[in-house]
Amino acid sequence: MPYSYIGVSSSAAQQQLALALEALAVEFKLPGGFPAPVLAEVDAVIAGHRLPELDLTALPFITIDPPGSQDLDQAMYLERDGEGYTVHYAIADVPSFVPAGGALDEETRRRGQTIYTPGNRVPLHPAPLSEGAASLFANDPRAAFVWEIHLAADASQSTASVRRATVRSVAKLGYEQSQEMLDAGTAPAAFAGTLALLREIGMKRIALERDRGGASLNVPQQEVEFVDGRYVLEFRPGLPIEDWNAQISLLTGMAAAELMIRGKVGILRTMPAPDAEAVAAYRLQTVALGKPWEEGMAYGAYLRTLDTADPKQLALMHAAAALFRGAGYTPFDGTVPEEITQAAVAAPYAHATAPLRRLVDRFVLAICAALCAGEEVPAWAKDALAQLPEIMSASNQLANKVDRAAIDTVEAALLSHQVGKTFDAVVLAGPRKNGNGNKPAANPRSFIQVTDPAVAGYCEGDLEPGSVVRVRLVSADMTKRIVVFAVAS
Repeated sequence: MPYSYIGVSSSAAQQQLALALEALAVEFKLPGGFPAPVLAEVDAVIAGHRLPELDLTALPFITIDPPGSQDLDQAMYLERDGEGYTVHYAIADVPSFVPAGGALDEETRRRGQTIYTPGNRVPLHPAPLSEGAASLFANDPRAAFVWEIHLAADASQSTASVRRATVRSVAKLGYEQSQEMLDAGTAPAAFAGTLALLREIGMKRIALERDRGGASLNVPQQEVEFVDGRYVLEFRPGLPIEDWNAQISLLTGMAAAELMIRGKVGILRTMPAPDAEAVAAYRLQTVALGKPWEEGMAYGAYLRTLDTADPKQLALMHAAAALFRGAGYTPFDGTVPEEITQAAVAAPYAHATAPLRRLVDRFVLAICAALCAGEEVPAWAKDALAQLPEIMSASNQLANKVDRAAIDTVEAALLSHQVGKTFDAVVLAGPRKNGNGNKPAANPRSFIQVTDPAVAGYCEGDLEPGSVVRVRLVSADMTKRIVVFAVAS
């Protein structure tokens, strides 16, 4: 599926945009380089690191990530197991590189997660670790937490365990590359079976997700990239293999949650179910936009029927995000909390598959491995449980703000030389209500998606979600990161 790139036209605008994007680091007070004590500790730990004794390098693991990724958290090897399957899922062994209470431990708690900006990123760990010694590069032996998850014929989980082992990936694949190999049947023999089973297992896991009421928001991705020396905005639908790949990660997160609940210690990623009022409002919206959400159909199953190429259905997919709110982290030790479900997953769930880029995963992996081995959970992991929700909440908010600011800045730059021109657009949402929740704001603005170029912005007026309108660009301010349209006469 092709990428759609929209670039800033002139070199002067590129320079202005580059400065505006660089200023985001200052505006949002993003961390700079790592302090000298952290780098010294990382060098010492890498020099003295020893691979686990358990050797699983005979298993042909592969990684599938966005192009250009160097911090490779996950590698998989899938095989048939009678009428079912076995999922071998290797996760980077970050805990073995982070001394408890050390300089790196303290710095990662300050950062929380990797923050991505166009053409750059603010990593959770120094590059020698996240893009070197701990990253699951092809052909290099690496330490990993290896999940072994046995699935029945319908891909439902029967058993799951995790242990430290040495692994070796045989291929570093991108999403498009692996999708093309799978579709054309050109994958090398070493991993052709894993790709074929990824599709088979992924589709069955999607069916299970639908049956249990889980939901995935498959909104076309909008990302800022730096391509051939210039900033561009990428807008593309997801590939099927991305969905299947995500199902393996979800499976592992659910297995981790189950282990910790059984062991009565850990930290879950939780989210409450949407309230009845929000569900009722969304149902009315689906009727108004000509794609009714029928009674008795699960929420996730309904979302998978939406065709985002249809303007009204794209608006419904965006509107569905209103029901995915209130996610947080729930720690426990000794007593399992009453609320343990992640509503979008429709099951207990934990973050366990991205320790190079997200702090909480390091603790979940250590806890799960100890529980599987029948050992005491490390004190450093237990002691951090109470602090992790606040750390992760703050870093999530920061990451979302930076991401939105970067996209808004690029969109304003893309349109800065087109003020006065008209465009076709789809109304994604009507105006926000004022404080009493009933009356519209004094100067209402609706949220729209321009079809070409693929940018989003506000349009003056109270417009009907899902409607197709012709709009005129009123202003595009890169400094303020605001793009405003008006309905064309």
